[in-house]
Amino acid sequence: MTVELSGKVALITGGSRGIGYGVAEALIARGDRVCITGRNEDALKEAVDRLGSDRAIGVAGKAHDEAHQVIAVERTMEAFGRVDYLVNNAGTNPVFGPIAELDLNVARKVFETNVISALGFAQQTWKAWQRENGGAIVNISSVAGLAPSPFIGAYGVSKAAMINLTVQLAHEFAPKVRVNAIAPAVIKTKFAQALYEGREAEAAAAYPLGRLGVPSDIGGAAAFLTSEQSDWVTGQTLVVDGGIFLNAGVH
Repeated sequence: MTVELSGKVALITGGSRGIGYGVAEALIARGDRVCITGRNEDALKEAVDRLGSDRAIGVAGKAHDEAHQVIAVERTMEAFGRVDYLVNNAGTNPVFGPIAELDLNVARKVFETNVISALGFAQQTWKAWQRENGGAIVNISSVAGLAPSPFIGAYGVSKAAMINLTVQLAHEFAPKVRVNAIAPAVIKTKFAQALYEGREAEAAAAYPLGRLGVPSDIGGAAAFLTSEQSDWVTGQTLVVDGGIFLNAGVH
C-alpha cells in the first residue's frame, strides 16, 4: 500500500537500526520523508533500501562531528527542501562499571555523542529551516537520566543533561519550534542487548506491562510528539517505560 506523502521531512540521527530505525518507520508510515544518519555506510544503505529510497536518504558520519552535522542537514535540504523534525537518537554507552572508577576520557566521549551532538544538530536544523518555518525536535533520553543507574552512571548523567537541554531549547526556540524528550526504559535493540540477553523473561518480569519495549513503542511516541496532536506540548519528557517506575515506591 502506498502512503500519501505528508509534505513533512524528518532528520533522525542514529537511524540505521534500533530505536532510530523504529522512529523512521513510524514517520514514513504516516507519509513523512526522512534522512537517517549513522556511522556505518553499508548499514545505512540497507536501512534506506528497507524504508524505501523514494522516501529516505542516508548520510554516514559520526554524530559528534560538526562537519557531519552540517552535511547531514545540507543533504536533507537538497533532497527534500525542508527539515521539519529533528529526532536526536544517536547515542553511546561504551563503559559498564562504577562511576567512581570511570575514565574521564570515556566520560567526555559519552557527553560528546549523547549531548553535544544533539545540541549541534538542533543548531543546524534551527538555522537551516526551523527558525523561519517552525517544526519540532525530539530528544531520545532514557529513564537512566531520571534515577540512579548502577554501572551505567556516565550514560545516565548524559541522559539527564539531555533532558535539561530539552527544556533549554524548548524555552529558546518557542514559539516556532516545540522541543520534547522521550525517556525509554529497556528497549530490545542491539544497543541494550547486554541488559537482557540470556535473561529476557526475568528482565521482562520486572515490568508491570510484562514485556520489554520494542523500537515501535518509541516510534509511536515520536510520531505523536511530531504531530499536530501535540501542538501544545513543549519542554516535556515522555516516559515510555512499560510501567517500571511504578515499582519505585515503598514496598
